[in-house]
Amino acid sequence: MTGRTGPADSEATRKPRRSTQQKSAISAELSTLGGFVSAQELHRLLNASGSGIGVATVYRQLNRLADDGEIDTVTSPDGERLFRSCHTAEHHHHIVCRQCGTAVEISPPVEQWLDDVGRSNGFTAISHTFEVFGICADCSTSAETS
Repeated sequence: MTGRTGPADSEATRKPRRSTQQKSAISAELSTLGGFVSAQELHRLLNASGSGIGVATVYRQLNRLADDGEIDTVTSPDGERLFRSCHTAEHHHHIVCRQCGTAVEISPPVEQWLDDVGRSNGFTAISHTFEVFGICADCSTSAETS
């Protein structure tokens, strides 16, 4: 997983959220993009395609989609929250290119270690964020040839 740290309440107690046209439009636009995108950039893309969705609605729907585990989030190195459509609801992480935004799913061996460290220090309900950034092979190659 990326910036998601898990639901605050259990699946059984969470009320299902109703689907709206705005939520559907935002989800559809995210699914056409390959990488992570900011709410502002998504808003710009939606408006360029004729959608009249306001920026506040974009932020609100993205946060709901992320809270419900329907999209992934990361916080960029400069502190901006980015969003991406993801095809798995399983907990996972990404390594993200700082230049082009390409993201690759990774499975670092930190999950059990974090649980062990938390428990050994008396913590329960442990959650975390784990974000990895670098420069992908394509961008590295492009930089070397320029």
